[in-house]
Amino acid sequence: MSVITVFNGLFCEAGVVVKRVLDATGYRLVTDQEIVADAAELSGMAEDKITRAFQAGTSVFNKFSHEKERSVAWLRLAMAQKLLNADNLLFSGFASQLPPAHIGHILRVCLIAGIKDRLALAEKEEGYAEKHAHKLIHKDDEDRAAWVNTLKGVDDPWNDELYDMVVPVPKVGVEKAADLIAEQAGNEAVRVRHSSRDAVEDFLLSARVETVLANEGHNVNVAADNGKVKLTINKNVLMLERLERELADIVGKVEGVRSVETGVGKQFHQTDIYRKVDFEVPSKVLLVDDEREFVQTLSERLMLRDMGSAVVYDGESALNLVEEDEPEVMILDLKMPGIDGIEVLRRVKQSRPEIEVIILTGHGSEEDREVCMELGAFAYLHKPVDIDVLSKTLKEANEKIRRVNG
Repeated sequence: MSVITVFNGLFCEAGVVVKRVLDATGYRLVTDQEIVADAAELSGMAEDKITRAFQAGTSVFNKFSHEKERSVAWLRLAMAQKLLNADNLLFSGFASQLPPAHIGHILRVCLIAGIKDRLALAEKEEGYAEKHAHKLIHKDDEDRAAWVNTLKGVDDPWNDELYDMVVPVPKVGVEKAADLIAEQAGNEAVRVRHSSRDAVEDFLLSARVETVLANEGHNVNVAADNGKVKLTINKNVLMLERLERELADIVGKVEGVRSVETGVGKQFHQTDIYRKVDFEVPSKVLLVDDEREFVQTLSERLMLRDMGSAVVYDGESALNLVEEDEPEVMILDLKMPGIDGIEVLRRVKQSRPEIEVIILTGHGSEEDREVCMELGAFAYLHKPVDIDVLSKTLKEANEKIRRVNG
């Protein structure tokens, strides 16, 4: 029997269509939540961090942490294991895009509707005003477009070349749409064959290699064919041969790998720089200081030590970024216009107590130090600070975070 994947826009009646297909075929539904839970169990990453891979917005720290790429690697492995161990499955949602196109027994379905139909359904089923519904649809479409681009390199998530069936639900009708999908799921063209089973094995091996490399801090494209693994480097690196040797050495030890080939891709000659993640140093440091030249120089000096950082110049911006993103360590000045450092520290420790805050100030008093430590600051340092002292303190904060997170 085949596998069905269903990708859809918001308010396209996908839930009703999928239920009818399940009733007609007896297939088991696999949701995004199930794939995320499997990926979290395999990786040890938190489910909410993995789920963020589906969103269009990327963390300002991602170029240092590769967290989105690592999440995608573990999602692929979770999907590959599902495909290897069972047929008669229907995957609905973002995860439906994870399998590669060459697995022949997967029926790829896209459910769509025009914007007027989607707005009308949003009002009918949820009672949403048109403006609010339009905003929800736009955000969901944006997330889906970014997700498809990440996996397939295609800008249009509804491109019919990605699917075996593109079904305009309002025109066809829910019942007919479900009947068409169930009928095509039994088509000889999507029957399980030895070649499609081999393609799943290749998908599983490439996903396993990806996760092994991710655990070592590397981010490259991986393809597998009967035990032959090809690694493609898409970001510029100064010592290419050294990186290729390191990658080949890591991958060559993965069970099932017979040979390793490395090469560079089309994006290699762009300005983006290849960065290996060093998990021993913090990669998500937020610098908060209104002295712009000082804090920009500090950020550059930390980056030379492989510590990824983002910079904001006032307390309000710091609190906004903490709400929207996931810094792990904050280096915080006390004396700033608007919301001062002590108030920022207080609010951060109330809302996100897991963030370690290092106070770095040129104007603080002993009383300020006592207040900050009582509020939960990790350390209290004075400007000018020796960069080695600051680096050591950052690493100690990072070690504490790693211990707490297991």
